[in-house]
Amino acid sequence: MQNRVAITGMGIISSIGNTVEANLHALLNKQKGIAPIINIETRHKNDIKVGEVLQTNAQLAERLNLPANNSYSRTALLGCIAAKQAVKQANINDIDAFRTGLISSTSVGGMDMTEKHFQKYQSHTESRKFISSHHAVDSTEKIAEYLGITEFSTTISTACSSAANAIMLGARLIKSGQLDRVIVGGTDGLAKFTINGFKSLMILSDSDCTPFDANRKGLNLGEAAAYLVLESDAVVKHDNKAVLGYLAGYGNANDAFHQTASSENGEGAFLAMSKALDVAQLAPEHISYINAHGTATQNNDLSEGHAIKRIFESTIPDFSSTKAFTGHTLAAAGAIEAVYSVLALQNNVMFPNLNFKTAIPELNLVPVTKVTAKPIDYVLSNSFGFGGNCSSLIFSKTP
Repeated sequence: MQNRVAITGMGIISSIGNTVEANLHALLNKQKGIAPIINIETRHKNDIKVGEVLQTNAQLAERLNLPANNSYSRTALLGCIAAKQAVKQANINDIDAFRTGLISSTSVGGMDMTEKHFQKYQSHTESRKFISSHHAVDSTEKIAEYLGITEFSTTISTACSSAANAIMLGARLIKSGQLDRVIVGGTDGLAKFTINGFKSLMILSDSDCTPFDANRKGLNLGEAAAYLVLESDAVVKHDNKAVLGYLAGYGNANDAFHQTASSENGEGAFLAMSKALDVAQLAPEHISYINAHGTATQNNDLSEGHAIKRIFESTIPDFSSTKAFTGHTLAAAGAIEAVYSVLALQNNVMFPNLNFKTAIPELNLVPVTKVTAKPIDYVLSNSFGFGGNCSSLIFSKTP
């Protein structure tokens, strides 16, 4: 029998909380983290809203007991904090007791530091350490070193589906017997380059985003990190682990439609959800709740809505997007929402789709708008990225 994939630890830091417990409290009390920009000096400061972690890099480094002259980017700092929480909750005292890997994802990488220091590279020796932290792998290496992981580490960068793909790869490595446990997730800090890039696409909202609303104006960017500890049956049994939930299914597909847009009929999303259901050996009617990708852009919400209707036809499960709480956290989004999906399972609760007023006429779909209690056995979580890279995960209470 193939290894089942248990979730034994979670960690998160986002604009609505610095821990799993704080994030749950914010979700249950409709406390959003979207606000005008504070930490970044940008000409767009008064034009858009974002989901910021309201701590400076120096404050984050202090939480990790790092020296003042460290070369950690914001992405790496956020990642270390969330990954450390996950390992602690999983009660891992000896990282080398089992074959342990790290699969981390990012899209921003070290841009927050390199955009400040690259002009001084030739003349200022101190700036060079930050230039070397630019590439995506740097944050993964720093997280692995901080946790003491030496067996295996790799980085995934598939835009907004990155962390979902990290979770999927971690599960496959456990199922194939190549690793016993894997810390999986994603991290992205905000940077001017990111803001400018999304501004050029004309998909940023100047107000709080409104997922799945007919009058949606665009997304709010966010920064965050989240990691989950995935472990095999053998590890869970050996250490008598408490299990938070299971990863029951996963799927990845690419419709290769456009560099940044999703296809109108949601082909990639449809294929990803279909594959996840197949892996989990579930029928569509088994899904209790969908944590939708729901970016509040014109293209995404319409495309995802069509894909959901293709899968579930006339019986649409309850669904909502939590991005109006945190903003779109890019590569970290799949892990942030994986944590929220497990919390939904644990607490038998669905989180509200904030700011919704009017259904999209072409879809006529109404998301959950209040904190709603109900029995939840399976949660489908969607993460769809630029370039058509679509991923879906299914989380369950039982194997």
